[in-house]
Amino acid sequence: MRVNFVAFLAGLLLLAACSSGPSSDVPQNVSLAVPDTTSLVQSGDLRIGPMDLLEISVFGAPDLDNSYQVDFEGNLKMPLIGSFRATGYTASELALYLEGRLAERFLQDPDVTVRISESQDRVVTVDGSVSKPGVYPISGQMTLLQAIALSGGPTESANPRRVVVFRQIEGKRNAAGFDLKAIRAGKADDPLIYGNDIIVVDGSEARRTYGDFLRSVPLLALFFIY
Repeated sequence: MRVNFVAFLAGLLLLAACSSGPSSDVPQNVSLAVPDTTSLVQSGDLRIGPMDLLEISVFGAPDLDNSYQVDFEGNLKMPLIGSFRATGYTASELALYLEGRLAERFLQDPDVTVRISESQDRVVTVDGSVSKPGVYPISGQMTLLQAIALSGGPTESANPRRVVVFRQIEGKRNAAGFDLKAIRAGKADDPLIYGNDIIVVDGSEARRTYGDFLRSVPLLALFFIY
């Protein structure tokens, strides 16, 4: 995750170098819109977890087509099959399992499709000048201060007046800067953080990785279409 993000920043720096317009800092303490999605990008190896919401359809058996939620213990209950352990499977693996169970007694050559429509494994990336950079799971509502606290807080050499949040909004990568001191003093709102947000705290550790990117990249270089 960290290597990919550094590569992403390097690409933005290249865009900044090619820009002919005047440079300007990332705006401070602005309101960032809600992201396109707070769910993990689905891949073939995404594992089903407790409280995940699944869309299951069985070709030729519309009575089985429905949304099913995995319970806290990792079990799922379906008509005909009953209750079974669902966690640990990928969507394709669970589809094969269900086809096998349905073929035992109920359907001939069943065709099952499973999709993870909502995953509770939402994560936020906290990087830069923090005690424990990394990827952290989040649940429920979380603010910027709370997300940074997960990483152990800013280091002694951090610049708490410049924290940048990266977020995808309407298909574009957006960024906004926030002043932690102003937030802690009640002079600025503590913004909500969503799954897939990337938070970078400025400071000497951050500059060793990102150079002067956090302070010098032109604003327009922070928006691009995937």
